[in-house]
Amino acid sequence: MSIPFDIATVFAFIIAFAVFMYIVMDGFDLGIGMLFPFFKEKKDRDVIMNTVAPVWDGNETWLVLGGGGLYAAFPLAYAIIMPAIYTPIIAMLIGLIFRGVAFEFRWRTTKERNKWDVSFAAGSFLAAFSQGIALGAILQGVTVTGRAYGGGWWDWLTPFSLLTGLSVVAGYMLLGATWLIMKTEGDLRDRAYHLARPLFIATMVAIAAVSLATPFLDAEYARRWFTWPNIVLTAPVPIAVAVVTLLLLRALAKKHDYHPFPLTLVLFATSFGGLGVSIWPYVVPRSVTIWDAASPHDSLVFMIFGIAILVPIILAYTAWSYWVFRGKVHADSGYH
Repeated sequence: MSIPFDIATVFAFIIAFAVFMYIVMDGFDLGIGMLFPFFKEKKDRDVIMNTVAPVWDGNETWLVLGGGGLYAAFPLAYAIIMPAIYTPIIAMLIGLIFRGVAFEFRWRTTKERNKWDVSFAAGSFLAAFSQGIALGAILQGVTVTGRAYGGGWWDWLTPFSLLTGLSVVAGYMLLGATWLIMKTEGDLRDRAYHLARPLFIATMVAIAAVSLATPFLDAEYARRWFTWPNIVLTAPVPIAVAVVTLLLLRALAKKHDYHPFPLTLVLFATSFGGLGVSIWPYVVPRSVTIWDAASPHDSLVFMIFGIAILVPIILAYTAWSYWVFRGKVHADSGYH
């Protein structure tokens, strides 16, 4: 498996990077929403909200960059993929809207706060589950007729897409729990530790299940992972997952507050890399490569200058905001 260096490849990695940044940065945000029902006290929920209040809006910048970048750089892929996953994408947007509205409104009411908390949790689950289903629908392959989507309205709904949907839910909840471990203290942190352990097991089971199911989706996936000499190139991915798993298990056992969250990020990165190994160089798996779907060369050259300015700015203000709001969040005074 070789990776040629050209501008279409550069854009493919830029979009993959934007999608990954959204997954991990909005993932813990969605994760804490899904964990809301496990924290009954109002003061605990207020602290949980305060851990992400300064950064949660900026996290979704990467979703815009990933989706907009796909539309601009690979319009054919966008035109094929979007009709295939309209339903989960619409469901995701509805979930994000409910979650966003609930985030703001729960602070402005006392009588209806529980209802907004339910909306926050339900919206977070719907968004996470829909993202996982969309991932599974793309990974399992999209029917292409000519240069357009050729499948049906319900092709996205399969046992595999439901599996990936639940897997993303488990992974995001683990991200949320480890974020709370890092950002809170006292009883709230202890409950986050208590939740993180079964969520860690659920996430590892999900990774194993998706990894075992993926080669059966297409013979090319199996060939990519298990034939010689490809196996030499792909072996580092499961080895890295195993090493990170052991380190994360150790960090949770020893209660190192600041280790579980970055280790979970690394676990997501290695799993994301494994997906890349499976589908490269296709932007629509098994149907359309990145070169087939790419915009004209001159258009990509024009856009790369904007990307070269925009992405560093986004990275800079994101890093700055997380640096400013670093440390633990206290129930009585917020960030110190």
